[in-house]
Amino acid sequence: QVQLVESGLVQAGGSLRLSCKASGFRFMSYDMGWFRQAPGKEREFVAAISWSGATTYYVDFAKGRSTISRDNAKNTVYLQMDNLKPEDTAVYTCAAVPERSELATIGRQYDYWGRGTQVTVSS
Repeated sequence: QVQLVESGLVQAGGSLRLSCKASGFRFMSYDMGWFRQAPGKEREFVAAISWSGATTYYVDFAKGRSTISRDNAKNTVYLQMDNLKPEDTAVYTCAAVPERSELATIGRQYDYWGRGTQVTVSS
């Protein structure tokens, strides 16, 4: 049974660190992505990482203040985001797709999804 379970912590100083624990599939053969959906808005891509961790890609609003990483030994992918703003408030969800020649940035390209974790940033 495939499972992606997100958890996270908003840290003092305006940073978040999210984790996504995977099970039920060969994690190290999958590229991973993070998406988010704010209230009343469509889901949007945040970042992706290749199966090996060698390649990453970020959407413009995440560049320079975000880091996606993974630990294949722990079947876990992470998202660190600094300098949080109220507009970063959203449900953050991780997703998995079998390794590709190019990182997937569109939701429909992904096969497996977690349920998401709420991140709330106060002004």
